[in-house]
Amino acid sequence: MVVSKKKIVVLDYGSGNLRSAERALARTGADVSVTSDYETALECDGLVVPGVGAFEACMKGLKAVRGEQIIGRRLSGGRPVLGVCVGMQILFAKGVEHGVETEGCGEWPGTVERLDAPILPHMGWNTVKVPEGSVLFAGLDAATRFYFVHSYGVREWELRTGDGFAEPIVTWAEHGVPFVAAVENGPLSATQFHPEKSGDAGAALLKNWVATL
Repeated sequence: MVVSKKKIVVLDYGSGNLRSAERALARTGADVSVTSDYETALECDGLVVPGVGAFEACMKGLKAVRGEQIIGRRLSGGRPVLGVCVGMQILFAKGVEHGVETEGCGEWPGTVERLDAPILPHMGWNTVKVPEGSVLFAGLDAATRFYFVHSYGVREWELRTGDGFAEPIVTWAEHGVPFVAAVENGPLSATQFHPEKSGDAGAALLKNWVATL
């Protein structure tokens, strides 16, 4: 029996480590393309939303390719999306940088704000605190480190669920203050760190995500 490869799109909206993300995902055995095409991004098995730089600039680029619509439509149909770095941050309600407040995609409530730390950016390898039940971090031990490059993050998780809905799995890290390092919430997942720059640990995480598609 021939098993078809999962089709993954790395969304090209002018921001992100597109080629490194493409290469890292291809190593999982998936069929990976980099595109801003609306229909291709909508119909693939898994969509990856990268992002580097300023929140405001990323949102402007995302809207230019109707990326926020793609994300919303995919999630309404239960189709997986993975946000990475600023691609995670823009999933929240708003970002505040240099006094400028920018509206995000609003898939989760919460604010992306400057970390209160003596040294910024937070650049380098860091451990994370993973709760039980994580699929993304399955098979990785507590001492595993991932590669971060950022000065801003989500310092408070605001989404509260009830009425039988499963609580999202929120992974934390610390640099001066605790901040959200990853989220698993049904079809929507995200990491503040860069899996594509995190060596074997990042490769294992991406393989875990692709296996859910």
